[in-house]
Amino acid sequence: MLLDIHPDNPDDRKIKEVISILENDGLIVIPTDTIYAFAASIKSKKGLEKLAKIKEVKLKKSEFSLILNNLSDISSYTKPIDRKIFRVIKNSLPGPFTFILNANNHVSKLFGTSKKEVGIRVPDHGFTRKLIEMFNSPLVSSSVHDNDDILQYTTDPLTIFERYEHEVDAVIDCGYGKNVASTIVDCTSDNPAILRQGAGIIE
Repeated sequence: MLLDIHPDNPDDRKIKEVISILENDGLIVIPTDTIYAFAASIKSKKGLEKLAKIKEVKLKKSEFSLILNNLSDISSYTKPIDRKIFRVIKNSLPGPFTFILNANNHVSKLFGTSKKEVGIRVPDHGFTRKLIEMFNSPLVSSSVHDNDDILQYTTDPLTIFERYEHEVDAVIDCGYGKNVASTIVDCTSDNPAILRQGAGIIE
């Protein structure tokens, strides 16, 4: 299913349609403020297994990120965060960043492993934030890569749909995505370090 949804003023009825897919163990493709990403409900074991399968990894060894609407629920998935580091995160989000944080036991149970770290994203994208707000739960996500040797990411949702229509339950078309991924910042120690420089710039 290819769903055409306005990126800034999404129709609530269409969002409810997407939520129904997520609640029924669906795997979808969503836009972010950087690139398009596969996503499943954090509450759906079957959805997470579909995500692991399409990324050709074992769920226990996956490095998927959590997409939140805001930082109010971050403590549900991470160990206590140093005040200085939290300030950096708060000043950067929503935005094109993935922050790697020390995970708590809740994350380990979700992925069925002794997972010690978790990536957190709050993308600055109208549809995606509204979806998570209405769904009232984070999504687990991973980037949609391209098979091309030169292009790393597919920017056209129609192309993504044509490639994955038999493997995902819906592709959300909010127009062309970007081809630069988020900046990954490791915040698992006292001194944050940039693991991958992407679209986000930290002062």
